[in-house]
Amino acid sequence: MQILNDLRRAGLINSRRGQAGGYLLARAPENMTLRQVVEAVDPALLQCTVAAAGESGQAVRQAWVRVSSSLVHELDQITLANLASDPGGEMFYI
Repeated sequence: MQILNDLRRAGLINSRRGQAGGYLLARAPENMTLRQVVEAVDPALLQCTVAAAGESGQAVRQAWVRVSSSLVHELDQITLANLASDPGGEMFYI
């Protein structure tokens, strides 16, 4: 339930009460990226928290900054519509 609340607070889904209630996307799936979902549910995944301490610390931090940047870029390229149109994808129920 916490994930649904996070998604609702981020404006990605709407909730409806009552007999015909439930959750639905707040906008078209082609206008929602995986980055938006990750930022709503677990924003720490997109942050580089590696310290630059020690002899090789700066090099390690720079590598993780590049990895983080690549992850953000890739998540921005994938929309919910992309995921829904994947014929080989598995169906997950929550």
